[in-house]
Amino acid sequence: MSPNTMSPAQSRAARALLDWSPGDLAAKVGLGEGEVTGFESGGSDLASGQVEALRSALMRAGAVFAEDGSNGVRLSAQGGDEGTRLGALTTENDR
Repeated sequence: MSPNTMSPAQSRAARALLDWSPGDLAAKVGLGEGEVTGFESGGSDLASGQVEALRSALMRAGAVFAEDGSNGVRLSAQGGDEGTRLGALTTENDR
C-alpha cells in the first residue's frame, strides 16, 4: 500500500478513534454514507481521489496512519482540535 492510501480497516479504526459515524465522515467530504460503509466493508471500491479525501478528513481531525505497511492508525499527540472560533470566544475560554 502506498503512503497516500488507506485501507478499509484503517478507515474504520480512525473513525472509531475519533468517535465518528460513517455519516459523519461522509458529510466531511461530500460523499454518501453508503459509499463510506461500502468502502469500509470491502463491498465497493472508491476512486483513489475519494479515498484520499476520506483519509485527509481523518488526518485533519488528528488521525495518523502508519507508513510501515501495516494497517496501524492512532491519534496524534496534539489532536486535530481547531481551537475556539473567534465568534465563540469569551473571557472564560480565551486562554
